[in-house]
Amino acid sequence: MKDILTHPAFIWSVTGLIISLLILWIVSFFVASYFVYVCTLKRRKKDQWGRELPSEMEPTLIKMYNTGLAWGEENKAHKTDVHIVNKGLNLYGEYYDFGSERCAVILSGRTESLRYGYFFAIPYAKNGCNILVLDPRAHGLSDGEYNTVGFEESTDIIEWVKMLKERFGIVSVVFHGICIGAAGGVLALTSGNCPDIVDGIVTEGMFPNFGESVKNHMKERKKAIFPTYKLVDMWMKKYTSHSMEIGPIDFIDKLSVPLLMLHSKEDLYSTPEYAQKLYDKAGTSQKKLVWFDHGRHSMLRITDTERYDSSISEFLSQLPILTK
Repeated sequence: MKDILTHPAFIWSVTGLIISLLILWIVSFFVASYFVYVCTLKRRKKDQWGRELPSEMEPTLIKMYNTGLAWGEENKAHKTDVHIVNKGLNLYGEYYDFGSERCAVILSGRTESLRYGYFFAIPYAKNGCNILVLDPRAHGLSDGEYNTVGFEESTDIIEWVKMLKERFGIVSVVFHGICIGAAGGVLALTSGNCPDIVDGIVTEGMFPNFGESVKNHMKERKKAIFPTYKLVDMWMKKYTSHSMEIGPIDFIDKLSVPLLMLHSKEDLYSTPEYAQKLYDKAGTSQKKLVWFDHGRHSMLRITDTERYDSSISEFLSQLPILTK
C-alpha cells in the first residue's frame, strides 16, 4: 500500500485531480458571478425593465403602482412627453406642468421605469411642484444596456436638469431619489457639472456604495460573498469601467444643497448603520435624517404615507421661496 501511495503515477494522478477540481471551482465562481451581474445590472432585451408592469408583484407593490397609476391618469392633461440625447442614448420621460417654477425630478431605482415614479411624485405635486418622471437608461423606452448604479445615470440627470431650465423655464429643482436613483442624484450634485438650479435632494434607501447592497442581498440569500462579490465587481468594471465599491459615501462630503434622508430601521440592503455614516459625512449644513421604525427597502411611503409626505412638505417649505 505504501508503495502505491508513493508511486509517481499515483502522486501525479492525485495532483491532477486536485488541480482539476480547483479549476472547476474557479470556473464555477466565474460563471456564477457573471450570471449575478447580468441578472442584476444588464438589460438583455428591450422589453426588460419596461413600462409595462411586471406580471407578478407582491400586494404592497401592486398598491404602490395602482396609487401611482391613478395619479398619472388624473393628471394626464398636464403631461408632456419629453426626450433628450446623452452620450448617444435616447432617453425619455414625462413632464407634468402644474404652473410652478419648481420641478421635482423623481429618480427611480433599479428595474423601475417612470411609472414607478408616479407614486413618489404625489407629495411634491400636492406641494405645488411640477413633476419630471424618467425612464433611466436601460429602462422603459430609454436606450441603454447597462445599469451603472448611478455613475452614467448622473450625467443623464444633469442633462435632464438643463432641459428643464432651457425648455420649460424651471428655476428650482428638487431631486427625489430611491436607492440607485439617490446615488445618481448625489453623484450629479457633487460632479461639479450640475446646473445651480437644484435646490435640494430627498433620498430614500440610499446606499454607501452598491457593493454593500450586493453583499447584503447575498447574506439574505445565504450565498457565499467571497469571491463572487469581487468577481461581480470585475464584470462591472469590464463592461462599464465603474466599480460598485465606489458610491455616495465617497462623494457626499462635497454635497452643498439641503439634504433630507428618509430611512428605515428595517432596511436589509441599505443598512441603518451606513445611513447614519452617510448622514454624518454629508457636507451640507442643511440636512435631516428621518428614521422610520418599519418599512422595507424602497417601500417607506406605502408603510407610513402621512409621515413620509409631511417630512417632504416640511423640507420643501424650508427651500428658497419662488417669486414670479
